Amino acid sequence: MRPLRTLLAVPVSLVLLSLGSAASSAPSVAPSGTLLPLLVARGGAPAAALLAREETDTRYAQAGWGIARTDRFRAGSITKTFVATVVLQLAAEHRLKLSDTVEQHLPGLVRGAGDEGRALTLRALLTHTSGLYDFTADTGGVVPLTPRQAVRIALTHPLADPGRYHYSNTNYVLLGLVIEQVTGRSYAVEAEHRVIAPLSLTGTSFPGSRTRLPSPHGRAYAADGTDVTELDPRVAGAAGELVTTLADLDRFYAALLGGRLLPPHWLREMLDTRTAHGSYGMGLFPVRLPCGTTVWGHNGRITGSYVRTAATVDGRRVLTFRVNTTAMADPGIEAALLAAEFCPRTP
Repeated sequence: MRPLRTLLAVPVSLVLLSLGSAASSAPSVAPSGTLLPLLVARGGAPAAALLAREETDTRYAQAGWGIARTDRFRAGSITKTFVATVVLQLAAEHRLKLSDTVEQHLPGLVRGAGDEGRALTLRALLTHTSGLYDFTADTGGVVPLTPRQAVRIALTHPLADPGRYHYSNTNYVLLGLVIEQVTGRSYAVEAEHRVIAPLSLTGTSFPGSRTRLPSPHGRAYAADGTDVTELDPRVAGAAGELVTTLADLDRFYAALLGGRLLPPHWLREMLDTRTAHGSYGMGLFPVRLPCGTTVWGHNGRITGSYVRTAATVDGRRVLTFRVNTTAMADPGIEAALLAAEFCPRTP
């Protein structure tokens, strides 16, 4: 990491705003905000923004041009946290069990070598331990598909060591179908009813096949600089369709980890990483920072957008940042941002 005096010389625009209570005697700046310019200078993003939340204090920062605090953007795999929350709510209502097999809910769909659907459980899907091939490895995440088409692509490949952690978008596409089978409504409608509306996430939506982002929004760029703002969300479906805002993601993860969306038992299930050997819970994964603090959250990558949300286990402190391009050139910046925000600071 470059010393602070070097960071201050980075030739990009940086805006830091305190949006906390009026009682504060001085502006409150997210510690990670001082590192945000690196996402542009070294990460290769045209622009970046973050929103940090700690109870009543909300702090915003942006670097570069073309991003605004209220922008709607594609959140990619952060969709998985929403889908996992709905599945666990249904489990809490005794409408399904995590030990249920895929075959019980979607008979005949997951068939291939070994008749996988009869053995695969919903727990395996939630924790990415099913061994199912990731269909986006074949499509590059740019081909619109129906959920069943995505599953069929995955089943042209053998299982990859079932029981081991193997991240696959196919798992959450299947969970989307399970939600529909159990409730009679799409995962998008269920998430709207169970999560988005109760939390007043007014900038969050599941666009279905709509290629245009809702306003307000900025532009999104592929790694080669191509404008990819318009995109058919069916390239990801239940694994990555979500459109949202920085403020909505902070609010969602604060509510989820704060116990507002799941009963205590089911929140503990969500945070239990034993099935995935410490790598993943259910729609959430932990990161242990150098100072010993563990944060929980998810990242999301879809053409033209990279997003990361992390929070303390009680949800009292949350950070979300985004860049308006597919990926960062220097992934180490993400670790530095998380450490700057969540590790104790010495005077």
